[in-house]
This record gives sequence, structure tokens and C-alpha cells, in this order.
Amino acid sequence: MKILLTSTSFQDTPGKHQDLLDGQGFKIDKLRGPVTEEVLLPIIQNYDAVICGDDEYTENVIKKGRDGKLKYISKYGVGLDRIDLEAAKKYGVPVTNCPGVNQVSVSEHVLALLFAFEKNVHLQYNSTNQGSWKRLVGHEIEGRTIGIVGLGAVGKELAKKSSALGMSVLGYDLYKDKNFLEKYEEIKFVDDINLIYQNADIISLHIPHTPESENLINEDVINNRLGNNPIIINTSRGMLVDSKAILNGLEEGKLRGYLTDVLSQEPIEQNEILMGKENVIITPHVGSRTFESVERQGIMAVNNLINMVEGNLV
Repeated sequence: MKILLTSTSFQDTPGKHQDLLDGQGFKIDKLRGPVTEEVLLPIIQNYDAVICGDDEYTENVIKKGRDGKLKYISKYGVGLDRIDLEAAKKYGVPVTNCPGVNQVSVSEHVLALLFAFEKNVHLQYNSTNQGSWKRLVGHEIEGRTIGIVGLGAVGKELAKKSSALGMSVLGYDLYKDKNFLEKYEEIKFVDDINLIYQNADIISLHIPHTPESENLINEDVINNRLGNNPIIINTSRGMLVDSKAILNGLEEGKLRGYLTDVLSQEPIEQNEILMGKENVIITPHVGSRTFESVERQGIMAVNNLINMVEGNLV
């Protein structure tokens, strides 16, 4: 079998996941993703399977692949919004992903962003590197209210960690996991997202990108529904926010900060409007890029592919 591997995290991190893939006897070609439709269309028909990151698997790509050799798509990671699942179903190409493996890493990254911002770590680091000893006043996070939009695996892990750090936790989701909420009574579930907007000092986004969630944080939310001049943290998908609305909210003092691991266009473009702003921290989509998380996801992605090849769909 001929395999296309495009996940840069998988490629850049030695570990058991690479040993597992190398031991299958596949012929493996590598590209550094995210790979665009334009790049995939001329080559996709040559591969039996792909282990992909956030590449553009549009209907055109999937159809072209299926007209050739393509039989399986194994997504390294959780989000499937870059894969046309309807087209995959239409052309008989099974798709798997890796849920429930990166919640520790991503939830830790949320808190790392928050601590860096509230303690001015990013600003003080740059300052001392230039020989300055100007000291800024930071903020504590204990006693603050964090609103978590999306109580999936990452949202739940963040809720537990935030509560342990002395924060009040509000959680919103379309689905109410009663077992989780009974176990962690300190986490307050709300069924109206506006209660998050009105009461949270920090809002952290943990939902997939869908047509319904696109620009969830928009001009209306920022201008009319926020109650506490919050910090917004986004480690899910860049398209969940309207970047222009974020920028306006920061400039007008309606937001204290925007901390993000994701952008609507990745890698970052030179005209990115959020780049270089003092109250914005951008990291290059590395929330799940820890050795432990990469190895877990990589092993699952390879095993998913093996199961598909053997007819044991996961």
C-alpha cells in the first residue's frame, strides 16, 4: 500500500507512533501540511490511504482520489471540519479521527496562555531580552469566573483544572453530561450561552467549526452581550471568531485580551490583522503538540488505518 502522510506533528516527533507506521510495510510519501486542494488534486489518486492533518479534503479531492486508488482517510487529530464527510460517504471512503487523546495537552495550553497573559510573561520576556527592567503589574486568576463553551473532552479537562486553581467554572454545551456534572458539582452548567457572555471574566472556546458555529464571537456578541470585559481564549478553530470584531473589541476596551492557538488562515499570513497587538497572544497551532499527545494521537491514527485496511472499522 502507498500512504501519504501530511501531519507535521507526526513527522517532527520521534516516538512509538513512527515505529508502528514504519513497521507496516507501507510505502510512505510525506508532505508538510496543511496541504491545499490545489496540491492534492494532481497526486491524491496515487495513494491507497492518507494520514492527514488539517488538509483540504474537498469533494473534488475525494472524488479524484476515489477515481484512483484512494480507499481510506485517517485523520491525525480530532477536528474533521476540513474533510467533506458527505463526499467521503458518497464515494465510499471511510474516515476516522482520534477523539479523546489531546485533552490534557490542549487544556494545559489554555492555562499556559492565560497565565502568560495575566502575568505579562510575554511582555516581560521581550523587555528583559532588550536589557530593560521595567516591571508590569499582573493579575491573579484565583477567584475569577471562566466560561467554557463546549464541554467535550478538552472542555471537561479544562473545567477540572480551572476549578482546582480556584476559579469559578461555568460550562455550556448543547449536550448535558449529567454523570460528569454530578461527579464535579463545583462546575455549573448553563443552557444559555448568554450567561457565559454576561458573567465570565474569561471565555474559552472548545467547539468544532461548523456553519452554525462560524463567527460565534462576532460584533453583536462583543458590542451587546459581554458583561465583564473578558479575555477570550481560542484553541479550537480560527473561524469561530470574527477577527475584525475581535480587533475592534480590543481597541474599544470591550475585550481585555484575545489568546489564540488557531487562525482562520494557517500558517499565519503577513497581513494577519491580529499580529503584533500587545493584548493578543498567538501561538502556531501547538496546543496538542506535546510529545505525549503526539505519540498518543499518532498511534491511534495508525491503528485506525490498520483497522480500516483489515475491515475492522473503528
